Amino acid sequence: MQLHRGLARLRADLHPDAATVATIGAFDGVHQGHQAVIEQLLEQGDAHNATTVLVTFEPLPREFFAGDHAPARLQSFRERFEAIAAAGVDRLLCLRFNEALRTMSAETFARSIFVDGLGVRSIVLGDDFRFGHDREGDAEFMRRLGVKEGFEIHPTRTLELDGERVSSSRLRRALQEADFELAEALLGRPFSLSGRVIYGRQLGRTIGAPTANIALRRRAVPLQGVYAVSVDSCDGGPTLSALHGVANVGVRPTIADTLKPNLEVHLLDRKLDVYGRRLRVSFREKLRSEQRFDSLEELKAQIDRDRDAARTFFSDRDFALS
Repeated sequence: MQLHRGLARLRADLHPDAATVATIGAFDGVHQGHQAVIEQLLEQGDAHNATTVLVTFEPLPREFFAGDHAPARLQSFRERFEAIAAAGVDRLLCLRFNEALRTMSAETFARSIFVDGLGVRSIVLGDDFRFGHDREGDAEFMRRLGVKEGFEIHPTRTLELDGERVSSSRLRRALQEADFELAEALLGRPFSLSGRVIYGRQLGRTIGAPTANIALRRRAVPLQGVYAVSVDSCDGGPTLSALHGVANVGVRPTIADTLKPNLEVHLLDRKLDVYGRRLRVSFREKLRSEQRFDSLEELKAQIDRDRDAARTFFSDRDFALS
């Protein structure tokens, strides 16, 4: 899949006579509902022998409007890119969400992106997607424009699980409640965080619990605490898989003085040099909430208990990494 940051670069890259079909949205999490939209997009690509284009935003619109008060991201941009690429989309068009885009009318936006920019034959729209100034654009608006400009609109159907809509907010709620079984059902895969292992303070080594410090590069994450996790590599290097560990997600109140979220992983009964590697950490069970300890000795004792709890958890189960 090719990434295009801004419409001009995509327009220059596409052949003048190329046919395109498109969809648009935040696609945070790329959950089963998003995957259904993408499947419909691919069907339209086949039907029109056309290039498939998924249009998204960075930052996400809710982040632009709410800033630090926005709901935590389910995925970094790179994780979102990788999930969309794995689904088989040809091109990802990322638009910078800024004041100019916020104040653009729905008609100006639709014409500049879909009509003049992509020359679309067909557009797949999520059932809840709104766009343009004051959210004036919707499926009916696009249908009327399509009649004038010669493209089709294909609204998606609401996807439900156990009688409730599959959505990013429902997934975020499941993670906050540590319901990883529901999260996996909503995603179609285990929930994971990924990033490159960087050098930290290496304090874990001094208390017998060396950790891999993974850069999250986001304002907030949708879960916080200590978890039993599965770990594998996702950087194209030598494969690391079938690794179990204990992960702490949070601000490390005992040893840190920052509110920036951090992910640290201690591999159970394994000693591996993973500095510089990109790891994927899949969350399986919450062991406890994050807490502050009065001394490193108390922290070390709790880490020992966490490791024992994780070993017990994994000894009773057989997790295949996915």
